[in-house]
Amino acid sequence: MKRIVIVPDGVGDWPLKELGGKTPLDVAQKPNLDELSRNSILGTLKTCPDGMYPGSDVCGLSLMGYDPKVGYTGRAPLEAANIGIVLKAGELAFRCNLVNEENGILTDYSAGHISTEEADLLIQELQRKLGTNLISFHTGKMYRHIMWHKRSSDLEVQTDQPHDFQGSPYAEHWPKGKGAQILVELTEKSKKILFDHPVNRERVIEGKKPANMIWFWGGGGAPKLEPFEKKYGLRGGVISAVDLLNGLGRYLEWEIISVPGATGYFDTDYAAKGRYAIEALTRLDLVFIHVEATDEAGHVGNYKEKVRAIENLDRHIVEPIVAHLKKLPTWRLFVAPDHYTPTVKKTHVAEPVPFIFAGSDLSCSRSERPYTEADSKATGIALDRGYELMLRLVKGWAHYG
Repeated sequence: MKRIVIVPDGVGDWPLKELGGKTPLDVAQKPNLDELSRNSILGTLKTCPDGMYPGSDVCGLSLMGYDPKVGYTGRAPLEAANIGIVLKAGELAFRCNLVNEENGILTDYSAGHISTEEADLLIQELQRKLGTNLISFHTGKMYRHIMWHKRSSDLEVQTDQPHDFQGSPYAEHWPKGKGAQILVELTEKSKKILFDHPVNRERVIEGKKPANMIWFWGGGGAPKLEPFEKKYGLRGGVISAVDLLNGLGRYLEWEIISVPGATGYFDTDYAAKGRYAIEALTRLDLVFIHVEATDEAGHVGNYKEKVRAIENLDRHIVEPIVAHLKKLPTWRLFVAPDHYTPTVKKTHVAEPVPFIFAGSDLSCSRSERPYTEADSKATGIALDRGYELMLRLVKGWAHYG
């Protein structure tokens, strides 16, 4: 049996006055998702355990079939794994965003979605100026990078995520706890290093926001996660343009399926993701497809781009994959975002997400409803443990438990 997971990151939203009290899922032209939903099980899933932040690390781990309360240590170690950093005992990784600040205000958590090529030059400069035998800087993708700290005993800090306070004074969100001053000083020094860098001078000339500061968050040590094949008996693979999801995949010993043109932004190649997923099913039991564009649209408050991303996912990923699965003797699929990213809030919320569960062996009654937040709630089907949806994908909806 072949299995597919499709994750439109952060697609869940709240009704918008600009859309006449509807959500992007309500208004998007998504005939394939709606047809799938009407002939499948539709409901809501609690992906974020109580007391945890609804980030893609926690919620993505839930969708992959793991309890985030067991083995999870932080976001950055997962991203670090995808760029070749294997943390040893006593080491930490921190997410290091390239951001834009103006007069003490964090104006953009992504420095205008700086390109990876530009960012790499800036991270290299930070490594030259700030790197030591304990601290090193490593390039990730676009604005998302890693700071590796070799002595965890120096730091026991709490940090804030920059996309949660964009537009606010960043001094109100400095790290707190043991060793916090280490991170504060590095951040302040980064401003002097990045201010007049040629990359930023050119960005200013082009009317773009300069990446004139770094911001640390999401730190932690190496997680302890049981490999997916050992846990579930299935060979898995992940398609994502985001280091976090690929890093999770590496810890689960999934195949990391690299897709040319997958950017993690609005310009990602949806059709290529669909093609590569179908090809990967020839050798794998399960393929996990992650689309970041819906989340990015939520973070910048752009409901039009969220609608466009939903429609592209529907046309270029859902349609060909479902058509392929229906040619197979047995298959199962679920569609679910990891969390909500409402465009009016511009950050994540822990609301239960709308899911579709479909399969060749589905014997339950169909929802007969389109795929929207309101319709998913109206069915009354609510799963309270995020990892349960993967358990059902493995064992079957009726046979789980």
